[in-house]
Amino acid sequence: MKLLEGKTAIITGAARGIGKSIALRFAAEGCNIAFTDLVIDENGRKTEEEIAALGVKVKGYASNAANFEETHAVVAEILKDFGSIDILINNAGITKDGLMMRMSEAQWDAVLTVNLKSAFNFIHACTPIMMRQKSGSIINMSSVVGVSGNAGQANYSASKAGMIGLAKSIAKELGSRGIRANAIAPGFIETDMTHALTDEQRAKWAEQIPLRRGGTPDEVAKVALFLASDLSSYVSGQVIHCCGGMNC
Repeated sequence: MKLLEGKTAIITGAARGIGKSIALRFAAEGCNIAFTDLVIDENGRKTEEEIAALGVKVKGYASNAANFEETHAVVAEILKDFGSIDILINNAGITKDGLMMRMSEAQWDAVLTVNLKSAFNFIHACTPIMMRQKSGSIINMSSVVGVSGNAGQANYSASKAGMIGLAKSIAKELGSRGIRANAIAPGFIETDMTHALTDEQRAKWAEQIPLRRGGTPDEVAKVALFLASDLSSYVSGQVIHCCGGMNC
């Protein structure tokens, strides 16, 4: 029996990167996948094809996760298409880095809206469905900087700290309804974003990591699989660091 056989997961921002790796890992364990992105372009269609090849139902939805009305509409559409929503992965996110004294209001607002408000939007839309089902697993993608902070990332760090507080609050509010909520705090993960760094910058990062390397998106996906499945049936309100010991 596969770990997520017959379940349905919504994964936001999953056309590429960590979200895509989570979708593929879940699909390999029998989970049907509804994923969202701002647009479903060639990358999104390729992701659909790769997931479908694993023998599960999949559909990508073009939706702005930061928009409350759009989110409620797309969740209703997903429920109609799939019949249930068992897992929610709040993964959509952006960065607009800069020192606090130079950060514009627009940079602050954009990051908090996309990274944090989008999670509120999807939780608000999905929890009534999960409450009727009397089960559900919600996973917020946070970051090590949401715990430790980081110079030049006040907006991003604040948004990711908010993801932790949101998960812990939902765990307390909805635990009696059979709904679990947790957060994952990745460290330095090898994605398109980190590939833009110079070799010198990457080496400097590696020096700060006890395992002396960056993580892979699939290593984050394995943590998400644990939290989404019954392997973590008594785990709720927690933050799991996936950072190679960087934030220990």
